[in-house]
Amino acid sequence: MKFSFAHNNLNVYDLEKSLHFYSEALGLKETRRINAEDGSFTIVFLSDDSTPHLLELTWLRDMDRAYNLGDNEFHLALRVDDFEAAYAKHKEMGCICYENPSMGIYFISDPDGYWIEIIP
Repeated sequence: MKFSFAHNNLNVYDLEKSLHFYSEALGLKETRRINAEDGSFTIVFLSDDSTPHLLELTWLRDMDRAYNLGDNEFHLALRVDDFEAAYAKHKEMGCICYENPSMGIYFISDPDGYWIEIIP
């Protein structure tokens, strides 16, 4: 028996704001969308166009507050082919939330406060 990753899910408060962020900050593109018939939720799958792994963003109509992320120890990690350009873009966007120069990495934060590790 062999398992392989399909996707990771993040619940988001403002779907359009999150879609804009993931497109601008990471170049992720929407590949599929599921809308509940009753309008209670929308699921959007995002792709990096180079791996089969997807990011699933779930918006829930009845969520009336920002998500409580607790200690926020969960994070995604993405490799980038031009680390310096990515760093400059994220610095300009104001979304860098933590830097670890000794490890050669940094983290950005999405509109809901989820952390994304950027690896050269």
